[in-house]
Amino acid sequence: MLPVPSYLLRVQIEDRPGSLGSLAVALGSAGADILSLDVVERGAGYAVDDLVVDLPAGAMPDMLITAAEKLHGVYVDSIRPHTGLLEAHRELELIDHVAAAVGTPERLQVLVDEAPRVLRVGWCTVARLTEAGTRRVVGSAGAPETQAAITPWLPISYAEALDATADWVPQVWRDMNTTLAAAPLGDARTAMVLGRPGGPEFRPSEVARLGYLAGIIATILR
Repeated sequence: MLPVPSYLLRVQIEDRPGSLGSLAVALGSAGADILSLDVVERGAGYAVDDLVVDLPAGAMPDMLITAAEKLHGVYVDSIRPHTGLLEAHRELELIDHVAAAVGTPERLQVLVDEAPRVLRVGWCTVARLTEAGTRRVVGSAGAPETQAAITPWLPISYAEALDATADWVPQVWRDMNTTLAAAPLGDARTAMVLGRPGGPEFRPSEVARLGYLAGIIATILR
């Protein structure tokens, strides 16, 4: 039996009564089974939601985009395969796992290994600015082998989305349309870096979430 594929669908939708129900019906008509929904951001009259959905084996994910965008006021920001576990308290579990590890190197490895699932990105690294230049301290399994030779944004004092088209960004990252965000991890010369190949862009709420998480982890590391 073929495994049932799961996808993470990010949609921008009008923030009005019934809009989410209409979207659920539209996706259901395309054969999708909605497993979870997280509100990423809310603005004036709109909401950005992440939905994890299952599709029948053999079904094409493009049909989700077609079904969703038939509705007025719905725009699909991105769709990508989802392989993470569904957990209601992902950040808390990550923090607990980091705290349970023994030693700073081990804790950093746990952080970068689990952060992509929790923060819904492709990869995570910890980078440090030294007198000899920037070095990668540790990286997740999905982190690209190609590293940035320079990082003009370091030191960093607060969480921010980085300009993924800047000259310092390795060409292979740009070719993959990788969006980037970073936050200080304990001090301004050390950063937790997130990469999301294929996008979408990091929303302000996602950047804030990264900053809060990095701040808590930094306290544990101290």
